[in-house]
Amino acid sequence: MYHNPVLLASCLDGLNLRPDGTYADVTFGGGGHSRAILERLETGHLYAFDQDEDAAANAFDDPRFTFIPQNFRYFKNFIQLYHQGKIDGVLADLGVSSHQFDTPEKGFSTRFEGKLDMRMSQSNPVDAASIVNTYDHAELTRILSLYGEVPNAHLVASDILLARDAQPITTTTELKEAVQGRLPRGRENKTLAQIFQALRIEVNQEMEALNAFLAQCADVLKPGGRLVVLSYHSLEDRLVKNVMKTGNAEGIEEKDFFGNSLTPYKIINRKPIVPSEEEIAANSRARSAKLRIAERK
Repeated sequence: MYHNPVLLASCLDGLNLRPDGTYADVTFGGGGHSRAILERLETGHLYAFDQDEDAAANAFDDPRFTFIPQNFRYFKNFIQLYHQGKIDGVLADLGVSSHQFDTPEKGFSTRFEGKLDMRMSQSNPVDAASIVNTYDHAELTRILSLYGEVPNAHLVASDILLARDAQPITTTTELKEAVQGRLPRGRENKTLAQIFQALRIEVNQEMEALNAFLAQCADVLKPGGRLVVLSYHSLEDRLVKNVMKTGNAEGIEEKDFFGNSLTPYKIINRKPIVPSEEEIAANSRARSAKLRIAERK
């Protein structure tokens, strides 16, 4: 079962959909957002991207729809391959789908015994077990700290090295046992989730892929076209905010000779849109979601 789309109405409003427009949903998953977009199109077209092999099974048999089984880091190349000209809107929901969390053999969840995998695409040669068993202390500390904001990341990394010296860590349970003594009391589940998040981001090179995708959007969107992005942790949100505000990942505003900002975007919502208490109660995945919308100048 795939998840209910987060902030669906706000995403659709943000795209400013036209019945004859051309749009891309670059994180197709279970197709929830895509289905709602298609309902608003008449002669328009929707391109959907997803690197997870399981997502292809959810593709629609509809002449207005094209499924592209690729990581969104190759967004511009594939849009240009399938479509002549620029498009009217792009939607990205950066959350991991419930389907991925709820499939034990994928190894995303702290709740299940499973292989330490965490790959979004099975074609990826690097899984979580290879990182846990081959990265040195400094590399493990860096990803735990940067991608998971794990407290005492260097000590957690030491515990992982100690455990793997005895035998390779190959399952989610073995990883949890390796770090058990380092989890703050009362925050065990949260800290485990942070450790798993850090490994998942590194396995899938999520920040690099997001950076590459965002850098391509201005070239793909028509003037007046919308970029709509849902993020779920501060690293993602900061990158999205910087690109929308300044046109670059660093958030450095560039100006022309007359002092006018050279950013390719106009910000539609100054503050991120967040879910209501009702939506969070109905869908716990929505808890940390932040939605940002920008328009191509």
